[in-house]
Amino acid sequence: MRSEGSERSEGKGWARRVDALLNLSVHPLRVAFRTLRRQMAFALIVLSTLLTKFARAREVVHPLIWSQIRHAGLRLLPVIGLLSLVTGFVVVGQSVALLRQLGVQDVLGTVLVMVLFRELAPLVAALLVLLRVGTATVVELATMRATGEVEALEALSMDPIHYLVLPRVLGLAVSVFCLTVYFLIGAILSGYLFCFLQQLPLGFVDYLDQLARALTWLDFLLLMLKSAMFGAAVAVITCYQGLSRPLRLEQVPEATTRAVTQCLVVCLVLDVSFLGLYFLA
Repeated sequence: MRSEGSERSEGKGWARRVDALLNLSVHPLRVAFRTLRRQMAFALIVLSTLLTKFARAREVVHPLIWSQIRHAGLRLLPVIGLLSLVTGFVVVGQSVALLRQLGVQDVLGTVLVMVLFRELAPLVAALLVLLRVGTATVVELATMRATGEVEALEALSMDPIHYLVLPRVLGLAVSVFCLTVYFLIGAILSGYLFCFLQQLPLGFVDYLDQLARALTWLDFLLLMLKSAMFGAAVAVITCYQGLSRPLRLEQVPEATTRAVTQCLVVCLVLDVSFLGLYFLA
């Protein structure tokens, strides 16, 4: 028979193991909640700056907004055009061919609206902006923080949120929305091009008519809100990771990786939230 002391020590060992497992599972949730709370506070600061200081220093801030739109929007048009071409051939064209084989071509417009308008177009545009512009934003702002340039702006009585963050938030929101629209146009046209090359009995007017009958005003409204929120979320998270605390230069890659991961999670959560709005509507 085991002694009472050995049984107590074994019970304490199991208790320590359970506590360790609980800490391993709860600690990441605590860190995620703390980070989310700080980012929401940062987003509220950006919103208050937008409402109170948007008209100030127009000669300095407004050109920065247009610069962000050119950098995150116009320069990415060739890439978004190529992606829309591939998507039109692979997704739209194959969907049209499959629906005609199954004899349910009347639901073509509904399928295109659900796949392109509600899901693919905003996500593709947001991910492209994140990879091409969001990562560069983290590196740029984190380097400025590490080298003391942000403190220098504050010493000159310049608000870093107004000068560095606000143009990026507005520029990326507008850019993601515009890229989403261009992606939709390219995917729709290239999808019909696939049908034409395959000699499917589907006229261009009938193709557009089915798409127009499946669209509602709510689709356009939520598309605009969804794409703009994706762009604003990418800008807020990347700017937060670049400016949140004093960094050393060797910590910049870690901050960039963290920002990309958080942007992906937030975009997916927003996508699910908008999916709920579609069903409620």
